[in-house]
Amino acid sequence: MASSMKSFVDVAPGSQFPIQNLPFGVFRPSSGATPRPGVAIGDSVVDLSVLSDAGLFSGPLLSNSTCFSQTSLNAFMALGRPAWKEARVTLQKLLSADEPTLRDNDELRSKAIIPMSKVKMEMPAVIGDYTDFFSSKEHATNTGTIFRSKELALPANWLHVPIGYHGRASSVVISGTDIRRPRGQTAPPDGKKSPEFKPSAVLDFELEMAVFAGPGNELGTTVSVDDAPNHIFGFVIMNDWSARDIQKWEYVPLGPFLGKSFGTTISPWIVTLEALEPFICDAPVQDPPALPYLTEKKRFTYDIPLQVLDSMPTACSSH
Repeated sequence: MASSMKSFVDVAPGSQFPIQNLPFGVFRPSSGATPRPGVAIGDSVVDLSVLSDAGLFSGPLLSNSTCFSQTSLNAFMALGRPAWKEARVTLQKLLSADEPTLRDNDELRSKAIIPMSKVKMEMPAVIGDYTDFFSSKEHATNTGTIFRSKELALPANWLHVPIGYHGRASSVVISGTDIRRPRGQTAPPDGKKSPEFKPSAVLDFELEMAVFAGPGNELGTTVSVDDAPNHIFGFVIMNDWSARDIQKWEYVPLGPFLGKSFGTTISPWIVTLEALEPFICDAPVQDPPALPYLTEKKRFTYDIPLQVLDSMPTACSSH
């Protein structure tokens, strides 16, 4: 993918959606219309169902597929990495500045390319399961300090095994969805013996990245760490809302429950691994070394700065 590639679609300097990105999502072009898959470029959305109906996905893996006629990305994600790459190559060619197929066909272009301001974004996929991981050492330490102590902040197992819990898939929503402050049971206040039931007074957010998995694995089989990228369709930004006072009272001995399941917000556009390749960097040294089944042949991560803004001032920065 050439960083110098240009599109005939107007893309403002500094846009999050140049032709090098092309994230996938699901949208409605108008009120009451059927949701359909699309990709973002500049301030526009490309309707993949229109391109598919026009026979423009002509590669061996997508030419006979109905995945872009569905109301979610699940069917497309299930096809696997070769099909995802084929779609990306096709889209980059169709949207490039020197390709006339869309550029010079006014009727097809007007149907396929829609201003982002005129669409309503939907959940990109039907989420059957959702696992929340404790993957940042700094975050794990900060959270452990809140719930235990500074001396016991990082659990001993964190250095050796992936730590996670199953969340509530039905409460995952896209950006812009209102989140209601939860009510729940909290620890007895000082001087009292009984817990209280009340609105959470310690509502927190967590700036995270979430993975959408494509092809799964058969029951009872595993995916090796080196094969994992072939199962990862892409990333979204995630806000794991947390009611810390409810969580603190309920999480022993089985972990988070109602304090972490009332709402999880994700961005509507899924950025693929291919789009993130320019941001690959060396991963931090793992000390102590992981067990053999968790040891990758090529260990890497992504250099992606993230920020949380409350109006204009920066509230949080992370990598």
